[in-house]
Order: sequence, then C-alpha cells, then structure tokens
Amino acid sequence: MKQVNFYILFLIIGFNFSTKAQNSFQVVRGTIKDNISESPIPGAKVFILNNDDDLRVMSDLDGNFKLINVPIGRQDILITYLGYEDVLLKGVSIEAGKEKILTIKMVESFNETEKVVIKARKDTPINEMSIVSTRTFSVEETQKYAASFNDPARMATSFPGVVSTGGINNDISIRGNSPRGLIWRMEGVEIPNPNHFSNAGTSGGGISIISSQLLGTSDFSIGAFAAEYGNALSGVFDLSLRKGNNEKREYTIQAGLLGIDAAFEGPFKKGYDGSYLINYRYSTLGMLQHIVPLGDNAINFQDLSFNIYLPTDKIGNFGIFGLGGLSSESFQAKKDTLAWIENEESRYEGVFKANTGVLGLWHKVRISNKGFIKTNFAYSSTENGYFDDSLNLNFDKTRRYNESFLQSRFTISSNYTQKLTSKTNFKTGIIFNQIGFKFKQQILESGAMKNLISENGSTNTAQAYFQLNHQFSKKITTNFGVHYLQLFLNNSNNIEPRASISYKLSPKNTLNIGYGLHSQIQPLGSYFAQKTNDQGAITTPNHDLGLNKAHHFVISHKTALTNNLNLKTEVYYQNLFNVPISDEENQTYSLINSGGGYETIVLTSNGKGKNYGLELSLERSLKNNLYYLISGSLYESKFQAKNNTWYNTQYNTNYTFSLTGGKEWVLKNPEKRRTLGFNVKSTFTGGMRYTEYDLSKINSEGYPQRDYQNAYASQMPAYSRIDIRISLQRDYDKVTSTISLDVQNFLNKKNVAGQYFDIESGVAKYYFHPGLMPIISYRLTF
Repeated sequence: MKQVNFYILFLIIGFNFSTKAQNSFQVVRGTIKDNISESPIPGAKVFILNNDDDLRVMSDLDGNFKLINVPIGRQDILITYLGYEDVLLKGVSIEAGKEKILTIKMVESFNETEKVVIKARKDTPINEMSIVSTRTFSVEETQKYAASFNDPARMATSFPGVVSTGGINNDISIRGNSPRGLIWRMEGVEIPNPNHFSNAGTSGGGISIISSQLLGTSDFSIGAFAAEYGNALSGVFDLSLRKGNNEKREYTIQAGLLGIDAAFEGPFKKGYDGSYLINYRYSTLGMLQHIVPLGDNAINFQDLSFNIYLPTDKIGNFGIFGLGGLSSESFQAKKDTLAWIENEESRYEGVFKANTGVLGLWHKVRISNKGFIKTNFAYSSTENGYFDDSLNLNFDKTRRYNESFLQSRFTISSNYTQKLTSKTNFKTGIIFNQIGFKFKQQILESGAMKNLISENGSTNTAQAYFQLNHQFSKKITTNFGVHYLQLFLNNSNNIEPRASISYKLSPKNTLNIGYGLHSQIQPLGSYFAQKTNDQGAITTPNHDLGLNKAHHFVISHKTALTNNLNLKTEVYYQNLFNVPISDEENQTYSLINSGGGYETIVLTSNGKGKNYGLELSLERSLKNNLYYLISGSLYESKFQAKNNTWYNTQYNTNYTFSLTGGKEWVLKNPEKRRTLGFNVKSTFTGGMRYTEYDLSKINSEGYPQRDYQNAYASQMPAYSRIDIRISLQRDYDKVTSTISLDVQNFLNKKNVAGQYFDIESGVAKYYFHPGLMPIISYRLTF
C-alpha cells in the first residue's frame, strides 16, 4: 500500500503543478518538402485557418517555416504552393507544454499550372507506392484510442480485417493469417519483434517496447504490399521516428500502473539543426497486480529508446536510433505437499525472459535536386528463454523443460529514390542480413533431457527490389515493381511481381486495384528440429523447407461522403501455398495455425491456404472535437492438410466489427484551459477456432488426445468487449498535464480464451480472458 499512496501523492502534486495563468499561445514550425525527392520547397504559404490574418507565413530557402502566437487547442493548418496540391491538416493539437514541429510532404500536381484542390492527408499513406490496403496512423491516435496503451498493435484492432488473438497480449491476426505473417520496420529497416514478454517466432507480446514519445506518422499495410516490403505475408508496420526539438529542450514525464517513463529532447547546441530524443521506462506492474488478478508471478520489464539526428552541410545527414527492452516473468513452487494435491501446478517453478535490442545508423545524401541515396546499418539481438522445474517430496528440483533461443542480425541496406518528372518516379534498393543463432530446446523424456533443437551457427538473407510510380493522367496512377528474397541457409528464393492502379472515377470516388506475390522465411529455429533415424543418427529433416508464399488480390473503392467523412470498401483474396504441414498422412498440422515458437515435428512444404473477405469502414476525421471509425469484416480462412481436405484455420472467426470514437469538450473557464476527453472502443468478433478432445483416445497420464481429423471444427463463443478512456488535459504556463483512466473490458465480460481438459471431472472446460482492467496514468509535458 506504500506504493499506492506514493502514486496518489504524485498525482495530487502533479495535477496541481501550477496556479499560474495559462500560456494561451504556442509555436508551430516545421519543414515543407517534395513527397518524392524530399527536396525543400521554399515560398510555400502556411496558414492557421479561422484566425487572424497575421497567422500566416512563407517557408524559407530550406523549406522551414515558423508561426508564433498560435492559440492553444486544435487548429486547422493549410499549406499551399503553386504547382502542388494543397495540404490541409485538420484538428492539429497545440499544447502549452510542447512546440508543434511538423514535417509536411507536398504532392506535385499533374498539371503544374492548374488550380489545385485542398486535400486532407490523413488517408494518404506516407509510402506513395502503397495504393491499396494501407493506412497512415499518428502518435496521437495511439495515445487517444481507448485502452490502446500507446501501442500500435492494439490500436490497429480498430481497423477492418485486424483481430486480436489474445485478451492481454497484443498479437494480431490480419485477414485470417497467423500473427507470424506480420513484420515490423523502423526507419526503413526490418527489426525484431518490438514487444516485451514475446515468444520466439512471434510478432506480438505483452507490452510494446516502442515509446509513443518517439513515434512519428507511420504506415500500416495489410495486403498487396509495395515492392520494397519483403519477408512478410499478412502485414507490415512501417514505423517512422520523429526528430527531437532542435531549438529548445522539452521534457515529458509519465507515471501509471504500467510504468514510469521519462522523455527528454533538445538541440546539441544553438544554431545547429541536430537534435536528440530519448525515452526510458521502468515497470510498475507490481502495483497493477494489487488491483487486477494477474497471478502470483513476479513480472518485470524496462526499456530504452532514442533517436538522434545529425545533419551536415556537405556530406549529407546522419541518424542514430535504437531501442532495448528487458522483460521477465518468474513463478515459485509452493513447498507444501498438501497444496500440490489441490493444485498440481503449484509444485512447479520457472522463469520466462524475453530481451530485445536494436541499434541503427542511417545516412542520407542528395545526388541531385530530385534524387537521394539512403543507407542503413543496423544490429539487433534477441534472447528468448524459459525453463521449469518440478519439486519432489524432498523439495529437490528436477528440470522438466528448457529452451534458450539467441539470435543476432546485422543488416546493411541501401536505396536510391529518383523523381524523373512530376508524373514519374522510382525507388530501388538492396538489403543484406547476416544472422547468427544459438538455439537449444530440451524436454524431459525417460528420465533424461532430450534435445528437440540444438544448433549454433549463422546464415544470410538477401533482398532486392525496384518500384516505379507513374501518373498517366489526373485520373490514373499506376505502380509496378518486383521484389526478390533469398535465404542462403538452403538457397530457397522467390521473385515477386507487384502492381497496383488507382483510378479516380470522380472527384469524390476512387477505385484501386492491387496484386502482389509475397513470401516469408520460416521461423528460423524450425529448420533445425532434430530427429533420430533408424540407424540412431541425428538428422534435421526440416532443413530444406521452402519459403511460405501467397498471391494477394485486392479491389477497393473509396468515396468521400463529406469533407471529413469517408466510406471505404475492400474485397480481397489470398492464395497461400508452399506452406509447411505435417509429413504424416494422419496428421492435419499446418504452420498456418501456429502463432509462435519453433516447430519440432517433421514438416513438408506442400500445404495450402486461402483467405477471402469483404471489409467496410466509415471514418469521420476529427471535426468539432468529434471523431469515429466504424469498421466491419466478413471473411473465410481455410487451410489444406496432407490428406487434401480443407479445414478452418484457427483464426477463422468469420467476422469482426468495431466502433472506435471520441469526443472532447473544452471547459470554459477564463482562468483555466482544460479539455475533457471521452473515448470508447467496442469490439464484437467471432470466436477463435479449436480442435475438440477425442475422449476415446486417453494417454497413460489420463489425458485425451485432440480429434485432429476434425481440426478446428469447433468455434469458441463470440468475443465482445467495450473499452473506455477518460482524460482531463490542462494547459498551464508552458506546461501541459494530462490525467487519464483507461479501462479495458469495462463491462467485465467473461470471454472464452481456450479449452482445457479437467482430469478430475473428466470433462473439457473453458478458461477465460482477463476481466475489467483499469490503467490510470498521469503525464506532464514541459
């Protein structure tokens, strides 16, 4: 209770931080660039709409602009330049505690002399080659969405086609695919799974390592990806980091039930455009365990992330970025034999850990006014480990299971972007990875530890791509590209054509069509599963597995119902092939249904899968302090086993619907500037699939086997949940404070998480996702 009292005191002190009159104005500044060549645009006009004529300015020779005395609150900002489409940024949040720094990329008009049309950029991907199944998200969205906990993956479950596969974890299934099919990129480089408490071979975990303080506006793609994206089957999080303030030091301190974190940013010296931005967080989950039943396990995590920008006058610009996360969960056995009778699990103890680190360096140099080369160097390392011991009557320990998966990766990548004309541009690049690994997985069998995986070594991957964007007319824009991926471990490779076209049917209606062939490397440890042959020799039968592959087809239609209300429809079909499945005729295992870990059974790359569906979304961008997103998906997800029979995949929930929205009220008090926010997210999803127990087949320990001949024939009850977020923001003199309460599963709905067999009663029973989970936090920005 001492910890709880400390936090209450902290909140009271912080919330009454200052009694000074509010600072009613703030600085808005930034840089205006061409969206392709990234060359500065001098002479662009920047306006704060619905305000005095004095709130306007022109960009200088370097494309920089600065507006002072911008009123606190939400403002609409318009940027215009002859020959470019206007950019309208709606509802930009201006706070007393932090300058607003913007990087604005303008699109050249098809006809440089034509009158341009105001265009809201929210629905336009940062990557101009991503025409279909891609949307942009901002750090403000990750902070605003109810119970997203500043986590991009949790926020993405508001989008059509994205389903959470766990109540407390942030693993997501995209269009019926396994969570394995998702990759993460940061600053143009593929990075390891950036989540605490993650298992080997997964894309999600318990809590995101990535701090929202560092995130800039980023892209999320879920089908028919642009040619530069490789080694992914279902989705790509393409994350960009924002630069720190290069003129003044700013700080953010936040305390909550998940952790305490602090961010600081600023210039290296006066007159130099370089900057730093650093964030550190330490876990306080121990407090949450006193409020929400998370079990008796000891849970700990901490993380550090940073972004450093170092421009030069002659040799280009440099950047250094990185993140690191440490997380562990331990549980202790009870040294009480009577307790073992009531709960067999209480005689076991163990430790789970998941550590991740990334360090990157990039260099960008202009070779002309319309082209540049960007080169990345990155080193990453992951450690996933788990062991558990069993106590005997003398409380001596016996190791039952042990795994230790260490993996490192050194990446070199370089790409060249060239704007040929106002209508044509291209991008080409290469990526090379050197991967080191040390894998060990053991299980107790016949009184001795047996190796399931035991391998040390290294391998390499190579990727290359080319993509061309051409605008044939004001109505028709096309993309063509190709990607190549090779794994040198067994020389498996794939050439992947990509293409998309956008056709403006009318000023308010756009039709988009996309196609892509995609492939992905298997979870690396699966290649080294060990088996003993009839002669007693140890073999690795999965060494020559090929790449997972999939054809993606997408047709989408978007209509602007009003200036801030859009309706979007997408129809898609995905044909998966070369999928690893069990090599045994009577087994129905497919890697499609696996969400994590390394497979140790014998596999063959003869499996198939298919996903198809319809997605709808109705989105109102923020206007009059109100926004909402209504999304729905109807889909099927199937796989084919070795017996050539088609089955439901584990992730075939058939449908998912969500409503995400929020409203802000500016409380009218001349002495205080306060904004009350209410956000809600409602989710309704079909249940995950599972395989029933076959009670006619009981093993020696009294447990039945699963009925694999009817794999995933049963479906859990539908999943529904309402999350809410209530926040109160106050702007003081150069300080902004925000107190918020996020409540996950506000109605405390008991949602089924899975099924287990109760040996005492002899029947199968459900276990459930966590119930109501409140997370309170307080943030100061100054």
